[in-house]
Amino acid sequence: MPVVPSFYRAPAFLPGGHLQTIWPALFRHPQQVTTVPETLELPDGDFLQLDWYRAGNSKLAILSHGLEASSQAPYIQGMAGALSRNGWDVLAWNFRSCGSEPNRLLRSYHSGATEDLEAVIGHAIATHPAEEIDLMGFSLGGNLTLKYLGERTELPSQIHRAVAFSVPCDLASSAAALARPENWIYMKRFLGPLRKKMLAKALAFPDQLDVSGIGQIRTFQQFDDRFTGPIHGFRDADDYWTRSSSRQFLSNIKVPTLLVNAANDPFLSEACFPIEEAESSSYFHLEMPATGGHVGFPTYPNTHGWWSEMRAIEFLQSE
Repeated sequence: MPVVPSFYRAPAFLPGGHLQTIWPALFRHPQQVTTVPETLELPDGDFLQLDWYRAGNSKLAILSHGLEASSQAPYIQGMAGALSRNGWDVLAWNFRSCGSEPNRLLRSYHSGATEDLEAVIGHAIATHPAEEIDLMGFSLGGNLTLKYLGERTELPSQIHRAVAFSVPCDLASSAAALARPENWIYMKRFLGPLRKKMLAKALAFPDQLDVSGIGQIRTFQQFDDRFTGPIHGFRDADDYWTRSSSRQFLSNIKVPTLLVNAANDPFLSEACFPIEEAESSSYFHLEMPATGGHVGFPTYPNTHGWWSEMRAIEFLQSE
């Protein structure tokens, strides 16, 4: 316990994990819900851009997006809308450099930077009278959420439940999966903006960053070896992935938590399905629908909302 049976099935007109990943990303356009912006200043001199939906509810959900996404991602705003209709206030935050402005420091965001999520949670507790705070993360944001819950020996009493979707909880094997030839479109989609951000950093910090040959980088192994790891205090990509993967922290989670990883997710390897941890935990639940892709889970007809949204709310409201 608890590996959860799943009854989700993707629409027949979207066969396969690739279509189930790409179609929602391109063709879903939910209404923006978190429309009140705020800038959170951080102790190290940097800042985070936050987006709020406030209606005076006693429940608050904090949403964390994926790699090279933002608080405006369709899956974030879709989830925010579902939560707002069901009695939650919502805080969607942008990782460093993922909002409308570049961050101030050489460092940026990465898969293990739970100190930023902790700062957002602390700010929410200080400024919002929520009796319950639910955490929700997608992909990289899901890894952050699970790592935060499992690595801390004591959590704020307001933390109630958590849900994470499509999480590469073993980063090394997920990076290897994305480097497969059939996943070239995703690698191109991610590395393009990451390279641009490094080039901009090099202009701001010319004495600290060497970007020669950056155009030849083709994999996360190369990018994280060269940039992500050293910039953020890791020896190299392998050290970064080892220390930042959330799977090692799952057994320590002590609040009800649901991880939903689709079996046909093209971003995930076998190591990203932590069955043993779920079977041995009273708090960590794992659901593995056969279909859904990566942060996809398309629903048709979606009269009552996207499946992932309905599933998250069902779990957050369960006893």
